[in-house]
Amino acid sequence: MAIRLSSCSSSSATFFAHSSFCHETETILKRKNFGIWVCQNNSNFHENKRFELKASNVQPLKAVSLQAGAPANSLATERVVNPVQEDYIPFLETVKEESTLSIVVVGASGDLARRKIFPALFALFNEDRLPENFTIFGYARSIMTDEELRNMISKTLTCRVDKRENCNEKMDAFLKRCFYQSGQYSSEEHFLELDNKLKGKEAGRLSNRLFYLAIPPNMFVDVARCAKHRASSETGWTRVIVEKPFGRDTESSRELTRGLKQYLSEDQIFRIDHHLGEELVENLLVLRFSNLVFQPLWSRNYIRNVQLIFSEDFGTEGRGRYFDNYGIIRDIMQNHLLQILALFAMDTPVSLDAEDIRNEKVKVLRSVKPVQLEDVVIGQYKGDCDDNTSYPSYTDDMTVSNNSLTPTFAAATLFINNAQWDGVPFLMIAGKALHSKRTEIRVQFRHVPGNLYNHKSGTDLDNATNELVIRIQPDEAIYLKINNKVPGLGMRLDRSELNLLYKARYPREISDAYERLLIDAIEGERRLFIRSDELDAAWQVLTPLLKELEEKKVAPELYTYGSGGPVGVHYLAAQHNIRWGDFGYED
Repeated sequence: MAIRLSSCSSSSATFFAHSSFCHETETILKRKNFGIWVCQNNSNFHENKRFELKASNVQPLKAVSLQAGAPANSLATERVVNPVQEDYIPFLETVKEESTLSIVVVGASGDLARRKIFPALFALFNEDRLPENFTIFGYARSIMTDEELRNMISKTLTCRVDKRENCNEKMDAFLKRCFYQSGQYSSEEHFLELDNKLKGKEAGRLSNRLFYLAIPPNMFVDVARCAKHRASSETGWTRVIVEKPFGRDTESSRELTRGLKQYLSEDQIFRIDHHLGEELVENLLVLRFSNLVFQPLWSRNYIRNVQLIFSEDFGTEGRGRYFDNYGIIRDIMQNHLLQILALFAMDTPVSLDAEDIRNEKVKVLRSVKPVQLEDVVIGQYKGDCDDNTSYPSYTDDMTVSNNSLTPTFAAATLFINNAQWDGVPFLMIAGKALHSKRTEIRVQFRHVPGNLYNHKSGTDLDNATNELVIRIQPDEAIYLKINNKVPGLGMRLDRSELNLLYKARYPREISDAYERLLIDAIEGERRLFIRSDELDAAWQVLTPLLKELEEKKVAPELYTYGSGGPVGVHYLAAQHNIRWGDFGYED
């Protein structure tokens, strides 16, 4: 029940109380022990008189949502302090309870933690984005001291360009917040030891805990169980970030989700796909929904095809064992490229709220037809020699079988069965050991009907087709290819670009994707994290294809290390009338 308290002055306060706080008889607020004010009868007050109080910086008492496993007395984040006078309340003040953040990197001795997670956390600290009270704990099976952990991660830390003058001081301050606890991933006893150390650093404050699982997926459920039973926060929130891969197919993904949900709610699970934290992926919704020029063009009426390209100029060096178990389709297509496709093709969400955006992504993914074998080309890179340099083949890796059929390249044509995109081919390409490193979206528009300048464009009308390119990495850029008259007395057309090159327009260092996703997880922003039904819908697009490839033992087409991929990709593009000559060759 809300009770309005007003005074002879203009200040007033509204606060929430239990319905039994005051009876309908005449009452005043009387102070009891511990600074608590209660209602007592007073005949000097008329029954219908509203309480009047002077207030100073008064805020409504905030309602706090219940956390699983949190005691009722932990809900109050504010308390009423003693007013100045005994029998009359001149003002009401609130004080926020101090909180602390504990970040636990599970798998702290691994490559991912060293190269990505700890540097991202340091960058956030360097930019003053972490709370004042925070502690980082590394947890892994390796035996090491706090100092050994700090020495290990200090080798990968770098400072932002504009903060170099105090880089060493910042680094030292950050490392002092880092600690280590060794233990097994399935041991509740070891997690209880971790919990005791966390409580020692939290020093009785309201505690929030974030667990980052930088470990293989087969350990996720064990860690979730141990964290839930022995190391979750008793007063604040507990969240868990899990790294891909999220299963190998639809059924294994569902099994993993069921296992995690035995111990965690959906709101506690943050499935991370770090490519969704890339600057240009984040900008995709801004480009689409805040620029009128693009909104009417974003449909089958004007777009002829869309190409989603993920190209790397190196092989699987050092990751052969992992990669041979998953392959390029599971490693890149099922998560990175399907997520970009969903953001590109989804309808306008009701709002920018995380659930509204994820609802639209699920709609798109459920509308995508399962990929057919005839719409796919797979390849595997072979060795090559260039001058004095030798490049290994995929099967040269000692952890990979000599007769492995795992694809290191895949191209697939997808179709979306809805009114907006019916008949538009979405060509997804992902490959390793190609001639360039690039992630981009290429949107090829339809030909201009009755184009008066076709005779100036020659026989290849594709050269006169508008194309929008969103280059996610490297050298982030957005550029639109248009036809333009070359200056001079004659009529000669040229294909030019309206180019937004980020490093020229915004000459500051762009944040790493892990930084954005980590701060989002800390703040509870789920927009760039994958929901369970979204994950399930994505797996259903590719699972039939994966099973058919494995059952039929389809052999990948060999392509040379550092080339443009297998020849078959050009036939696949031509089959759907897609111009494929630009792949990876532009500056």
